[in-house]
Amino acid sequence: MNIEDRAAELDKRRRKKMAWSTHAYVRGSTDSFYTWLESQDRVHAPKGPPFWICGDCHLGNLGTLADADEEVAIQIRDLGQTVIGNPAHDLIRLGLSLASAARSSNLPGVTTALIIEELASGYAAAFRRILADEPAVKAPKFIRKHSKRAVKRRWKHLAKDRFDGTKPTIPFGKRFWPLTDNETAEINAVLQTDKVRHRVCRLQGRDDDEIEFREAVYWVKGCSSLGRLRYAVLVVVDDEPCLLDLKEAAPPVAPRALKALLPKNNAERIVTGARELSPNLGERMAAIRLGKRPVVMRELAPKDLKLEFKRLKEREAIEIAAYLASVVGYAHAGQMDNRMRVRWLGDLEAEDRNKIDAPSWLWDSVVQLMEYHEGAYLKYCRRNILPNVRSADTIL
Repeated sequence: MNIEDRAAELDKRRRKKMAWSTHAYVRGSTDSFYTWLESQDRVHAPKGPPFWICGDCHLGNLGTLADADEEVAIQIRDLGQTVIGNPAHDLIRLGLSLASAARSSNLPGVTTALIIEELASGYAAAFRRILADEPAVKAPKFIRKHSKRAVKRRWKHLAKDRFDGTKPTIPFGKRFWPLTDNETAEINAVLQTDKVRHRVCRLQGRDDDEIEFREAVYWVKGCSSLGRLRYAVLVVVDDEPCLLDLKEAAPPVAPRALKALLPKNNAERIVTGARELSPNLGERMAAIRLGKRPVVMRELAPKDLKLEFKRLKEREAIEIAAYLASVVGYAHAGQMDNRMRVRWLGDLEAEDRNKIDAPSWLWDSVVQLMEYHEGAYLKYCRRNILPNVRSADTIL
């Protein structure tokens, strides 16, 4: 498959993937989220202190991440949209994702209201615990079970998940496509440069060693990023296999704070944001270039595991909302001193909430964004999917 045909097929797949559900559409339409958010005069989210935010804080971007010592923690997994910006945007984005997941699980509206309340409560709880020097928020049962499964994972589990086998090889198929000779040669050449070779060796706990390049394939992965460069690369360091994820770093659509200075290289921006927000991930990333394109290189560890929510239960959804909000809260608060933490916590709790515990700006934003995305999703399906549908059996 040449590059032009690959691009056309990826565009087709992205359109289908976003049409799976409202929740899938929300995940893949970050640009629509910020376009709506910045066009609204009725919803006045507080302008929090400028620091690194995720920028695309949805359910699929949270999960277990292992550090260099293989210790596991729930952190933000994807920092493609990270900027120095308004922390309120991460809260609203996570609230929208939770609300759309609740809708996809056929949960009643009152559950969504409780989810947003717990979202606000869990986020604030992280700040209060840091200020009081108290232990972190205890994870709910579903999250603890997920983390225990991640801790037990080894290379064979990573290979089975990614490659449908346990051998250190990447078979072509639905998710992995062959590269052109030029792409393969370019990737191999970059991996053999001193900077990248030293970095990969350190990721594997080696001071310095030779890298044996095994193979590289195009990785059909993601939603909003589907269509940009994405490679899975298998190398061997001292007889140990290492799987690398090479992902093109595109300009962010998340708005940065006024006068915020960000790295001009988008790969450097992502790595810098990851080190602030998700240390377990940031220490396993590096900014490189393939040709003129900035690319983030990331080591994939067996213990890295995305949270999967096929169908949420009511109590489970409420507990997960509170806990994941606290994860985001810790990521934000870790960049502040106590004075800033107190001030931001006060801004969050400044208004009279009457009978609902969530701030009105958060509740109103999520409700209006749900209305907007439900309509946009249906229009998207009608415009992009319906013209190719001949029967109910060929929709997706």
